[in-house]
Amino acid sequence: MRMLIALVFVVAACGKNTEPPPPSSGTPGAPTESGPGAKKPAVGADDQAQKMFMTVCAMCHGSDGTGNGPAAENLNPKPRNYTDPAWQASVTDEEIKKTILLGGQGVGKSASMPGQPQLKDQPEVLDGLVKIIRGFGKK
Repeated sequence: MRMLIALVFVVAACGKNTEPPPPSSGTPGAPTESGPGAKKPAVGADDQAQKMFMTVCAMCHGSDGTGNGPAAENLNPKPRNYTDPAWQASVTDEEIKKTILLGGQGVGKSASMPGQPQLKDQPEVLDGLVKIIRGFGKK
């Protein structure tokens, strides 16, 4: 539903403000500061992974990785507690990646965990998510 609302907003905004604003310094040829011609700063893979974890994963696994996110209350089985040292020791990074990509059902676990197959083409973001999950085991 959120995606539909965002899509409607984006489509409604298309065509507006197609001209970049004049340079703020008043200097001819000054770089564009905003608008269609402006260069956006690159977002790092670790930043993308952190954003994804907080918007997708934390809903169930919690922002602290303990499996107590806002949606966890209604799930059975409960989401994985990433702070559990025994679990951290029992799983490889490749197994974590496979679970993220295929979802719970794809690896014989809970069907409640959706897969993120789009990350197959974003290995740096996938690695960033594994790094976040591993970080919970060091607390």
